[in-house]
Amino acid sequence: MSEPTIVRAASDKAAVGERRSQPVVNSAMVTSLVEDNIALVGHLVREMMPRLPGHVNRDDLISAGMAALVVSAQGFDPSREVPFARFAAIRIRGALLDELRSMDWASRSVRGRSRDVESVQNQLAATLNRSPRPQEVAAALGMSVSEVASIQADVSRASVLSLQAFAPDSGAASLPDSRRNPEQLVLEREQLGYLHDAIDELPERLRFVVRSYFFEQRQMSDIAAELGVTESRISQLRAEALKLLRQGVAGLITEAEPAVAGGGDSGRREARVASYAAAVAARGTVATRLQRSTAWGETVHVNFGRSSIA
Repeated sequence: MSEPTIVRAASDKAAVGERRSQPVVNSAMVTSLVEDNIALVGHLVREMMPRLPGHVNRDDLISAGMAALVVSAQGFDPSREVPFARFAAIRIRGALLDELRSMDWASRSVRGRSRDVESVQNQLAATLNRSPRPQEVAAALGMSVSEVASIQADVSRASVLSLQAFAPDSGAASLPDSRRNPEQLVLEREQLGYLHDAIDELPERLRFVVRSYFFEQRQMSDIAAELGVTESRISQLRAEALKLLRQGVAGLITEAEPAVAGGGDSGRREARVASYAAAVAARGTVATRLQRSTAWGETVHVNFGRSSIA
């Protein structure tokens, strides 16, 4: 390659580098683009505000949108023949979403799982024509009830309230109401009635231990002396009674299908639990179970007298 050709190629390369290093638009054009499109930021913020919670500050979004508008003007390339408003709107919306994510106390994964739970709840409510139970929501999501409750707790912890909303007359309305609604109260009263029926259906020896220990607050040593056994044996009987109560009542409360008894010792235990649960279910009705508590969910005192065993 001749010397003039090399010099000419180097000169062309330098010219290309110089053109690439120059800004696409000058400062006067940047200023003009920003001033002519300030209203675009306000329009995009107004479009987004109705879908946002009340604690989101409008000024913070305006500030983020203005910064995105300036960056868009600096990077705008008129040669691409794309309208600046369309080019800037994409960047401004992205900046607004980034600002909202930075304000959110919950992670994106928590919000995603929360939307999944809410979607399943809405679908089940439309199908069942009632509010779905936690067990039904968990089954539809392929999760346990505790996992669904954990997701809802994470979202609740990320909720933000403004101190300015706590006016003397209306501030209390901004706080979540922890009181039970009528449906929850009736369900809890029925569960309490199930528990009382389950205790009444326990074998005589187990029932005596439960009533003496939990209702009469007697010492294990006194119960052991009356039954003529050791305290460790009373502890075993108490554990056996509690296990039977949990197994017998759990299926009734969750409306689970009864287990099919197999063979051997395991089959006999399953048959015993199934027989016990059936006896508890047949012992009372909804009305009799609700009589075990007051209308406010307080347990009605039952005087068993001094427990004794033949």
